[in-house]
Amino acid sequence: MIIDAHGHVHDPVEDHIALLDDAGADRAVLFATRPHPERAADLASLRREMDVLGRSLGGQANTLDSYRAAWAEHAAALAARPDRFIGFLSVPLGMGGEEIAAIVERDVVAAGLHGIGELTPPPGRADLVEPVLRAARDHGGLPVVVHGSAPATGDDLETLAGLARRYPRVPLVVSQLGGAHWMRAIDLVRDTPNMYLELSTASIVFAVRVAIAEIPDRTLFGSDAPYGDPVLARMTVERVTSPGEVRDRVLGGTLAEMLAL
Repeated sequence: MIIDAHGHVHDPVEDHIALLDDAGADRAVLFATRPHPERAADLASLRREMDVLGRSLGGQANTLDSYRAAWAEHAAALAARPDRFIGFLSVPLGMGGEEIAAIVERDVVAAGLHGIGELTPPPGRADLVEPVLRAARDHGGLPVVVHGSAPATGDDLETLAGLARRYPRVPLVVSQLGGAHWMRAIDLVRDTPNMYLELSTASIVFAVRVAIAEIPDRTLFGSDAPYGDPVLARMTVERVTSPGEVRDRVLGGTLAEMLAL
């Protein structure tokens, strides 16, 4: 099974399915989103969508109300193509532990979703992820995915590794190969047994090669579509691996094992 470990809701949903078909991907982890860059028709409209993204990643939109429309889109996409999408739910950070636990219980576990994410703590505040990890632990170790590229800092990655060690039963996935801090991310994931590194939007091919070589059993093929392309992401993995067990694990085997698919 080929599984894209990182995709966001597209408008329309069938455009996302077409990308997965082109890549030969059987399924994709699906995260909610507030920006929709795939809707942009020109540079001006793309700037508007990316401004929404910037506010979201910077923590200016991490309220429950700001998530509701994105959750509704996400639920609709999952309902439209349950055969292709694996649902993970984003959770607003900065709320109390009891509020976060209630959202995880009601909107992740009771809804039959597979995990939590993609979480987007503002830069310097990866500590806000802790109540989510606690709730994930209390439900048998739900996987948690945290945004790993800018504006996340190297210190944020260190904080996530420290939190992962406090919650060893929770698989903690750092997305986008840690962005500009990819070497640090590889070190931290390699040395923290319950951490995983998702490989989307790598800026240089040998970052993917080194990550897989160092942590072959905890690296995950992902595209970050619509920001990345599933075809190119799969080609990158295949360019730096040989046919066999390691490639199969990266392209979906490890994630299928994690999610008991």
